[in-house]
Amino acid sequence: MNIRKIPALCATLAFLTACSSSASTSDTQESAPSDTSAVSESEVSSAAEETETDTETTAILTNSMEYNIASLKGPTTMGMVKLMSDSEKGETFNKYNVTIYGTADEIVTGIVSGNTDIANVPANLAAVLYNKTEGNIKTAAVNTLGVLYVVTSGEEITSIADLKGKTVYSTGKGTTPEYVLNYILRANGLEPQTDVTIEYKSEASECAAVMAESENAIAVLPQPYVTAAQLQNENIKIALSLTDEWDKVSETPLITGVTIAQKSVIEENAVAFDDFIGEYQASVDFVNENTDEAAELIGNYDIVKAPVAKKALPYCNITLLRREDMRSAVTGYWNILFDADPKSVGGKLPNDDAFYTEMIYE
Repeated sequence: MNIRKIPALCATLAFLTACSSSASTSDTQESAPSDTSAVSESEVSSAAEETETDTETTAILTNSMEYNIASLKGPTTMGMVKLMSDSEKGETFNKYNVTIYGTADEIVTGIVSGNTDIANVPANLAAVLYNKTEGNIKTAAVNTLGVLYVVTSGEEITSIADLKGKTVYSTGKGTTPEYVLNYILRANGLEPQTDVTIEYKSEASECAAVMAESENAIAVLPQPYVTAAQLQNENIKIALSLTDEWDKVSETPLITGVTIAQKSVIEENAVAFDDFIGEYQASVDFVNENTDEAAELIGNYDIVKAPVAKKALPYCNITLLRREDMRSAVTGYWNILFDADPKSVGGKLPNDDAFYTEMIYE
């Protein structure tokens, strides 16, 4: 139902009401002009049907939802902190219950079981879950671009070639960090675990701790953990941006995190879900434009301490790509991952219906 028809509907209802009133006084009048007293049965039936449809539309427009959201500790949640804060104050259209997790594996169970409505996950995991649930998961937005960096506490690293024969600590095995690093290494003629030893830790904070305690280590870390490690060890420095290295070997942008949702949750109330996307966009805009206030919120939610967040935010590439921009970027990224390793996206590329690009009222 086109929302712009609602004023016309009101006029129709007013007309019918007037006609009913006229009919009730006809007993006291001998006659009435035929062009104003008669309303055909088909016209009444049509108006009634339109009234029922518009009642349903109005109900959908006014019904908010309560969403259970799972998000990873890091940039994907940093962009959501204003949304979280506003929801707790009752200042959002929907109610959002956000749970922050340290690893993507912890999020998967809730998504597969259906207990989690919406989640911020690594970009490749969205494809894996789409395949695993046989199409019951849709990708709705890109929330984080490239945030990975090669950092050192002693080694002199100026190029990917310098990693040959080295041990690199990293997080995110089976998700974006592993596949991005492997892709870049191979594009530069290095085979992972043969030319470069990669030792995976379960969380980025563990890698940061190794770096903080070591006088000569190399790690792949995302922001804001790079900044956190630097504040603990002044010898840690950024050697390479994996976003820059990715751009040298690919025309598709590097994507770290995406926002996914249960297909059934979207279909239950697409208008409310679109309001979530809109409120999420407002939160991202706030975080990117108000560093000090955003850093305080990030600290309050124990994502990272406020001073770390303040220094790291400019390097976190927090965004919210939507609609066709999102579809194009994610499709290109999945294609690259599939070509490099099909299992990185769940064995096959998702169909075009893996995306939700929002309702648009005419």
